[in-house]
Amino acid sequence: MIDRSVRIEVLSERNADAWSELFVSCNCSCFCRYWHFEGTNHEWLARCAEDGAPNREEQLARVREAALDARGLLAMHGGLAVGWMKLTPRACLAKLRRRGAYRTLDLGDDGGIWSIGCFLVRREARRLGVARALAHAAEQWVLAWGGRAIEAYPHRIAHPLHDEEAWMGPEAIFRAAHWTRVHDSAPYPVYRKSLQAVAEKPVSS
Repeated sequence: MIDRSVRIEVLSERNADAWSELFVSCNCSCFCRYWHFEGTNHEWLARCAEDGAPNREEQLARVREAALDARGLLAMHGGLAVGWMKLTPRACLAKLRRRGAYRTLDLGDDGGIWSIGCFLVRREARRLGVARALAHAAEQWVLAWGGRAIEAYPHRIAHPLHDEEAWMGPEAIFRAAHWTRVHDSAPYPVYRKSLQAVAEKPVSS
């Protein structure tokens, strides 16, 4: 299992090149800006055409500004980024709350709630525990940032998810970690981890 050998870091200017290379290696031109794009689906696809440079530059600019909507965790194996997890305040993901699956759900006030917006794991590192390591590390980081809970929004379907369908994280990760299922509206359940009972530990950057 690789999860014991990875180092979890917050995305910053220092490791931004490794983050960018991870997206390029996965041929993923969204560069984690989907939730913040306010245009139509057609306009989004056009923006992602070829190398997705506008998305990359927008995200990197937000990282330089230390913007909360660009926050997330990197799983580093040596100098190589093997995984990424978007981890932002839920208030930064207004687009998610407008989606049909979640629009009618009562998720409560946004205050203190952080959301897992997506996962991306390098192909050769998949099914080795990288996503699990990122989700586990999120607890202490969100505590350090003053959050009170984390939410996840996995996709549940009858057949095993293809890698491209698991971008919000496999549901099994959250079940195994005993996150609470606060809404069970298949195929989009909502899981939540309260951080009040999590023991505080020093978090280093």
